[in-house]
Amino acid sequence: MELVLSLGIGILTASGVWLILRPRTYQVIIGLSLLSYAVNLFIFGVGGLKKNAPPLLTDGADITSFADPVPQSLVLTAIVIGFATTALFLVVMLASRGLTGTDHVDGKEKAK
Repeated sequence: MELVLSLGIGILTASGVWLILRPRTYQVIIGLSLLSYAVNLFIFGVGGLKKNAPPLLTDGADITSFADPVPQSLVLTAIVIGFATTALFLVVMLASRGLTGTDHVDGKEKAK
């Protein structure tokens, strides 16, 4: 399970960095979103990966078999904040596209 999570985090991080280095603003925004998803998965994984364990405490249950709820709440908060910032970035991108007439990061088209 840890290998699958590690590969998922690595693929999301690599894809996010690759998209951030692209010249168009929409690709940069998607890259930032992928990086935030990778960080969320990392924080979620830090809380511990447990399977076949009950989610509720019962009498005589071992407390070490439960996942830590703090990283889960941090990830939930990060998802909400990430959604809001992505919406803000998209509005800024549309305004920039309307003002400059291009969607390149530096505001200039490459010469053909």
